[in-house]
Parts: sequence; C-alpha cells; structure tokens
Amino acid sequence: MQTTTLDLRTGGEEVVHDLTRECERFVAGLGDGLLHVFVPHATAGIAIIETGAGSDDDLLAALGDLLPADDRWRHAHGSRGHGRSHVMPALVPPYASVPVDGGRLALGTWQSICLVDLNVDNAARRVRLDFLEG
Repeated sequence: MQTTTLDLRTGGEEVVHDLTRECERFVAGLGDGLLHVFVPHATAGIAIIETGAGSDDDLLAALGDLLPADDRWRHAHGSRGHGRSHVMPALVPPYASVPVDGGRLALGTWQSICLVDLNVDNAARRVRLDFLEG
C-alpha cells in the first residue's frame, strides 16, 4: 500500500473543496488498484459529486436545510450550530474509494472527489490517500 497525506486550509466558511487533481497526481503511474480517500476528522466528509456547475453549492444548501446552523444541537461548543458538523459525517461519510485503471482514476465524466467541511471553527484539515494495488 502506498500512502500520502494532504494538509489543507478550508478557511472560515463552509466549503466543498475539490481534491481530484491531488488524487490524480497521487495515482499517476501506479497501475491498477483502488484509491481510498479518508479524512480523519469528526466534522468533515468526502463526497464524489460534480463541481463547478452549482452542484457543490447545492450540496451545501441541502446540508444547511437538513442540518441548520442554529441552537438545537446538544453538542454546543464553538460557533452557533457547531454540533451539526459532528452529525454531518453520518450523511457525508469521511471516506470514499475509487477504482484506478492504469494509473488513472475511474471517475465518470462529471465526477470529482471533494472534501466537505461545514466546521467554520477549524480550518486545518488533513486528508489521507491510500493506494491499494490490485
């Protein structure tokens, strides 16, 4: 297994951050196998979605509807609605796996691998990439 980590700054606002290029660079030339993407944080997730055409904003809007940033959350430290960030990984899991064919991600035409982060209290994120040779 080959592994690398990405250290990212997501800023002070909710974000869908496209990781596809970094993932492509990591698997380039590695042959056939499986890329596993994992974010070891209790308040972030990994999604495979279309980006750049509004779907990333739609995802944030949908999560805002499902998980409002208000005072309903029992986990209440940090900014208003912070507890929702701890619930989000049940909906957007902290991992995704993508087949790799000949050193290239086997994504569909419009698919991107993205970090989803609603936590405006912690901008430092680490993403682990593992390549499992097949």
